[in-house]
Amino acid sequence: MVSAKPLTIESLLGDISAVPSLPQLYTKLDETINHPRSSIADIAKVLSEDQGLAARILKLANSPLFGYFSRIDTITQAVTIIGIQQVRDLALAISVMGIFKDVPEDLISMDRFWRHSIGCALAARALAASLRETNLERFFVAGILHDIGRLVLFMRLPELCREIIDLASHDKRSMNEVERERIGFDHADLGGALLRLWKLPSRVVEPVEYHHRCMKAAQFPRESAFLYCADILIHALELGNNGEDELVPPLTPGAWEQLAIAPAQLSTIVSQIDQQFEEITRTILSDVP
Repeated sequence: MVSAKPLTIESLLGDISAVPSLPQLYTKLDETINHPRSSIADIAKVLSEDQGLAARILKLANSPLFGYFSRIDTITQAVTIIGIQQVRDLALAISVMGIFKDVPEDLISMDRFWRHSIGCALAARALAASLRETNLERFFVAGILHDIGRLVLFMRLPELCREIIDLASHDKRSMNEVERERIGFDHADLGGALLRLWKLPSRVVEPVEYHHRCMKAAQFPRESAFLYCADILIHALELGNNGEDELVPPLTPGAWEQLAIAPAQLSTIVSQIDQQFEEITRTILSDVP
């Protein structure tokens, strides 16, 4: 009797037809930004090709996320004021949310999944802002994408994922722990590999890959710690659901200390998330299938 081949990340991502690819508009936007002769007008023109995406970026630009006092009326203004890299990160986060359409509904509510992801994005951004980190949108996009590997698992291995969900719930364990036990890797490993396949920057890939093991991140340990702590915070606040039972993971020793955020800052951060969450969620999810 021939034994079944062991599951690998390569085997799950190797079938290109079964794995979503980056939206063409984002790829075109990235190429335009990287072209040495591109202007802000060229970048705005590409963004404007997707009216839904452009409208949501404008709404975000005028939201409490950025807190500008004067109104931003055009995509050109948004790119100029927010910044080229920041707008690219926002476009990536929003674009990816529209490409996972074949996830079994009995495994996950996509609305609740993206609400959890947006909450994590806001938390990671707020934690980073409290310590005066630069380019805050890199934390935001990592938050949106942190559980993307779980969607791939749900699409590619639905029956096994049902078993994992049941076992994690029965044993009161985290799903990523059961994933590693049953598959040999978890959704964070798979998500990191997918983002690497998409050729996204390491500053986003590594935090996603290590958001459950931030102390092992090599190149971006601080960014990974922000994402790890943001994920736990959003579980505690019960904003959305990423497929887990209602379980708040314990903090890994040293992770919170690495950020050195004072308790008084944390209460301000939680209040900020509460104030922004519903408006930002409505804006981002408004046109997502």
